Amino acid sequence: MLELHTDRLYLRALVETDWPLFLTLHREPETMRHVFDELPESEIRRGFEHRLPAWTAKAEHWLCLVMTDKATQQDLGVTGLRILRPGHAEVGYLLLPEHQGLGFGTESLRAVIGHATAIGLGTLEATITDGNVASCRVMDKCGFTFERREPDAYLLGGTWRDDLIYRLDLHG
Repeated sequence: MLELHTDRLYLRALVETDWPLFLTLHREPETMRHVFDELPESEIRRGFEHRLPAWTAKAEHWLCLVMTDKATQQDLGVTGLRILRPGHAEVGYLLLPEHQGLGFGTESLRAVIGHATAIGLGTLEATITDGNVASCRVMDKCGFTFERREPDAYLLGGTWRDDLIYRLDLHG
């Protein structure tokens, strides 16, 4: 089972007993306000189960890592990546509101970038809903560059929102 460590975080693969955390993350309005509209529990469960199988670089599902604070042993959220095509992956993370703004997103993403480099990926991208200023800052801190804006790409809360695409060249 994949395990990554940072100064403050322990990152490990999602397991069945993480269902309460996963459900809480997806039900928390502050966590999801730039991600999805409210989803039925059955759809959240499908997404959870899709992430449970052992992950390899050939997997079609997300590598979903639970972030645990080393100091408190508290689970803070999830982070990870999914391969979009050979050599290229998308990254993402979700944090419970009480742990946002404390650098955990940046720290976890740096660990994911290190893992992506170690397994030979060439580029990473992140899709951020316009207005999610905090996630744009995380991308900047982790060395991503803004690549393009996709107008009216996503319907969220009854309003069409632009997607902001960020990219990181791992061999640059």
